[in-house]
Amino acid sequence: MRRTDSRFVDRVAAGRRLAEELTGARLGDVVVAGLPRGGVPVAAEIARALDAPLDVVVVRKLGVPWQPEVAMGAVGEDGTVVVNPRIVAQVSEPEVAAVTARERDEVARRLRAWRGDGGADVHGRTVVLVDDGIATGATARAAVAVLRARGAARVVLAVPVAAADSLEALRPLVDDIVCLLVPDELYAVGAWYDDFRQVDDAVVRELLDAARTRRAAGTGQAVDTGGAADTGGAGTADGGGTTEESVETSAGLLPALLTVPDGAAGLVLFAHGSGSSRLSPRNAQVARMLQGAGLATALLDLLTPAEAGDRARVFDIPLLAGRLLDATRWAATRPELAELTLGYFGASTGAGAALWAAAEHPARLRAVVSRGGRPDLAEERLPAVRAPTLLIVGARDTEVLALNRQARAGLTCPSELTTVPGATHLFEEPGTLEVAGRLAVAWFRRHLEAGGQNHGAAAGRIP
Repeated sequence: MRRTDSRFVDRVAAGRRLAEELTGARLGDVVVAGLPRGGVPVAAEIARALDAPLDVVVVRKLGVPWQPEVAMGAVGEDGTVVVNPRIVAQVSEPEVAAVTARERDEVARRLRAWRGDGGADVHGRTVVLVDDGIATGATARAAVAVLRARGAARVVLAVPVAAADSLEALRPLVDDIVCLLVPDELYAVGAWYDDFRQVDDAVVRELLDAARTRRAAGTGQAVDTGGAADTGGAGTADGGGTTEESVETSAGLLPALLTVPDGAAGLVLFAHGSGSSRLSPRNAQVARMLQGAGLATALLDLLTPAEAGDRARVFDIPLLAGRLLDATRWAATRPELAELTLGYFGASTGAGAALWAAAEHPARLRAVVSRGGRPDLAEERLPAVRAPTLLIVGARDTEVLALNRQARAGLTCPSELTTVPGATHLFEEPGTLEVAGRLAVAWFRRHLEAGGQNHGAAAGRIP
């Protein structure tokens, strides 16, 4: 166990720091298992670094009926139940049975939603059990019991932050513990993260699916939050490690993930939409494809965590565009980025923000790509856009497709509207996101590698 005195930007950053601790360990045949939901983004980074399978251990807290936040125990897969004798003694047997039955049903639902039939075989293997933090340790105890029942040879508990007494109680149950931060007073796990937004079911499933796809394809390590499916021939970025950056914006410093391949031919700034962030697995997958094609990428947060929960801010296109222009100025201050031709990639409402910002004619902006975007939200600014624009829409996303056709009619720059067969709005169907990614790669390579062809952007007002 290791103690440090620091905080974590978010779960991805915490996972990367844990991965550094585990990379040199002699773990043998290893499986990385996250405790959903919050532990899975942490575990995904470790699985990527170790080139190991990613799985989940589904456990539900058994809350005291009149005070559900207090755990009297936990129930896990295969019916495993762990109880706190001191607390459960205060609850009647019928009440315990009712809570246990309800949570068993929820465990079964989550197994179907997250893992499906894709669970990893842990029998005889070392399992790195990961959560985003430990307060009481009830779910971790149940998870360890589940893994032992499934035949795990060794269990290594890896967490970014934990309460000291809970760790000591867990020590006899596991083979080793790696913990980065053991504060004198925990208060709450979320207090040790700058960004501790809720992780939803879709993200958990995406991370698991992406990890399986990566291993099946034999592509090795990927970048960012789990977007690691087949890249259609694009590999990882040569010589370009991903770094956590801070971008000065109207909201203060916002985080970004920057990757610069050796000899990068251009830079693509990602504008996420609908309250998403730089942790978007779909955009991370597209970013990896761009990196493999020799383009630098910056996945940006355009909203603070508090703003991301405000639907009015999510659809405030001028605000989002202003933050994207802030990031454009930030890139101009970085020596390794300042001379690169520039592209904007926008998804959902982020596409509206990208086009709104493009209408300001930023210097070096050469291309814009929208994936499943809402360019109609920038309708009043579309005639001012000069950068060649590609609109990618799922063929089955009929409402958004109609909006994109309407928006394209308002563009005066070179533009194309391309549909991806079989795809709906989120490009969740097998292979559809890869098709969208290849379209984006081709567009950006065509226009960013052209160098001086600025299509009217040379007189840009953004330095």
